Amino acid sequence: MKPGPAIAGLLLAAALGVSAWWLLGQKDDSENGLTVDGYATVETRSIASTVLATGIIRLRVGAEVRVGSQLSGIVEELNVVVGSKIAKGDVLARIDSRSLQARLEQANAQARVLQQEVKRAEVELERARQLDLQKLAPANDIEDRTLDLANAQARLEKARRDAAVVETDLQYAVITAPITGIVASVATQKGETVAASFETPTFATIIAVDALELVALVDETDIGTVEPGNAVYFTVEAYPIQEFQGVVKQIAPKGTIISGVVNFEVMIDIQSPVTALKPDMTANVSIRTAEREALVLPSNALQRDGFDQYVFVEENGAITRRNVSVGTREAGFTEIRQGLSKGSKVALVTRSETDSE
Repeated sequence: MKPGPAIAGLLLAAALGVSAWWLLGQKDDSENGLTVDGYATVETRSIASTVLATGIIRLRVGAEVRVGSQLSGIVEELNVVVGSKIAKGDVLARIDSRSLQARLEQANAQARVLQQEVKRAEVELERARQLDLQKLAPANDIEDRTLDLANAQARLEKARRDAAVVETDLQYAVITAPITGIVASVATQKGETVAASFETPTFATIIAVDALELVALVDETDIGTVEPGNAVYFTVEAYPIQEFQGVVKQIAPKGTIISGVVNFEVMIDIQSPVTALKPDMTANVSIRTAEREALVLPSNALQRDGFDQYVFVEENGAITRRNVSVGTREAGFTEIRQGLSKGSKVALVTRSETDSE
């Protein structure tokens, strides 16, 4: 056998092996499952400085009203249950008012009787005056008739005031809602007898529907930058992807020590609709305190690998991976604190399903 073909075959195999080794050693984006969709440039933008805190949703002072009865009697009608939505002026309950109605009628009848007595006294006084003109009546007769008329008028006035008192009590028999809200509790039932002799019994507790506020606990190291009027954004555990808005209303002048850390209560007016919020919900709060200049990048340019975040940067015609440190996220942009400089060209890439797996 001639050695020429065998040597040529060995050389060809070696060349193919070296070529395969060289190709496998190169970073080919298509083999790595990367697709470049475009490029973004690191730029300077004005972003908000934020203070992060935790908070709790609670009722404002005066938002919870206990409705009671100033009248003793039997509950004749009860129109609410726990959870009922009511408007201001709606009838919550009625107390049996038959005895009051009878007393009112009696007081009105007494007033009518006394009104007749006043008329009789007026007639007697006028008669005495006529007789006095004719010198046919004693000297003190006009004085006596005048006193009789004043006495009758006083008794009539008292009777009318007694009737007015009973009429007022009669109005208390109808218990109405003082505010618009939701019934949180009901402390009585139809047919039950309530006694208002010593204290006003509570019929129901009403919570105003829009009377919620957010109280955030801000660390003492951050409280110096928080001011009334700062915009607030927050989420609650029940709706983690829904963002609510508010504004700082008041800052407590005195701190609260929790686990050795001084915190200050920041009261926040909720500007978003509160139908989804309920008292005692926990909130994750972001208070925007000021604006500053920062390097930013579109958030979709960032990649994540565990706790690390990185981007793909184009340098000298090649795309390389670079870890970055990020900060505030706002309106689709993310602050870049370390790893990039202004003007850096970052590739917007997507990975293939195989690579992502």
